[in-house]
Amino acid sequence: MHTEPDIILTEMALSQRYIEDHPWVITAVNGFLSAYFMEQPCFRVQRHFDEVESGAHVWLCEVPATMKMATLLRRLQADIPSCRYSLVPPGQNTYPRYVIDVPSSN
Repeated sequence: MHTEPDIILTEMALSQRYIEDHPWVITAVNGFLSAYFMEQPCFRVQRHFDEVESGAHVWLCEVPATMKMATLLRRLQADIPSCRYSLVPPGQNTYPRYVIDVPSSN
C-alpha cells in the first residue's frame, strides 16, 4: 500500500533588501519552484504573498517531512544573485521560515 509522506508547512521568503537589489528574482523563484514541483510532486506552493509588515515576499510551501530545505535552497542559490539564507524558527501560530537575504558584508 502506498502512503503519502508526512507534509509540513514551511515558508520561504525574500527579504525586502534582497528584492530592492534584485527585483527580477521574484519571477525567477516562481519559475524555480514550479520546476521543482515537476521534479518533486510532493512539494507544493500553497500560497504566495507579499508581507506588508516586513516587505518580504513569501511562499508558503507544503514540504515532505523527509525533504531537506537546505538542499532546495542551495540549488536555488545557483540560479539567483549572491545571497545568504537563514532559518527563523517557528513562533506561536507561525511556520519555520527560510529567509533569503543579501550576503553579509565582512
